[in-house]
Amino acid sequence: MRASVAVVALAGWPTAGTGQAADLPEAIRSSGTLHLAVNATYAPMEYHDPATNELTGLDIDLANALAGKLGVKIVWSDVAFEQLLPSLQTGRTDFIISGFSDRASRREVADFVDYLATGPQFFVLAGSAVKTPADLCGVKVGTVRSTSFPIEIDKWSHAQCEAAGKPAVVYVPGENSIDVRNQLKQGRIDAAVQGSETLPYAQSNEPGTYRVIGEPIARGYQGIAFRKGDTALRDAVMAALRELIADGSYTAILTKYKLAANAVAEPVVNGASQ
Repeated sequence: MRASVAVVALAGWPTAGTGQAADLPEAIRSSGTLHLAVNATYAPMEYHDPATNELTGLDIDLANALAGKLGVKIVWSDVAFEQLLPSLQTGRTDFIISGFSDRASRREVADFVDYLATGPQFFVLAGSAVKTPADLCGVKVGTVRSTSFPIEIDKWSHAQCEAAGKPAVVYVPGENSIDVRNQLKQGRIDAAVQGSETLPYAQSNEPGTYRVIGEPIARGYQGIAFRKGDTALRDAVMAALRELIADGSYTAILTKYKLAANAVAEPVVNGASQ
């Protein structure tokens, strides 16, 4: 994955929502700035517009809308996926909103405000001989190594292939979603797994290239990740997110990226309503 590259994008200075700005931590309130890290390789959640190279995507739009409610601007840093949590822990980023799955192991160092339903999804090239989930047994399947997807593929393989006396799925690691799709197109893997939220964009961006196989093999959430104990910022952002849901802005952003079906009715903390 590429080295860290600083990217600055300002959300502007719109009027703050009811009360959230006053509830922000003093350092953020006094500076009027959020420092956020993103790994911009996960379209349509976050990526660089091919025409302008500007940072764009669902998470970027949502973060900008949250900043509008909070009355602050955003300074973004584009970093390797593996650097997201270290950036949070060391205070280089105030929170993470970057296609980041709420996982139990990550809750040891972070709290999550969950805002999008997700799940790992198999897909193949349109002309592939793989037609059903059963055809995936014994074939090479690629996914991003730093995600939870390798574990989910292994669980699925044990339950659907090995338990039925079929050969196991052969996992092939990738550096990021772009690398995985390139491996698929180059014939180095037979199928791939990405979050279900990425596939409508990939299919519309490259018409006739990809075909989804079956349903997502697990269910979960993407979440905004905060340092443990940073409850003031977490709660202020959660209140702003509730406002965006109530006023329709949240739905409009998801609809823009064809992900209205992935919406949550209410944001939750660490997978449980608060």
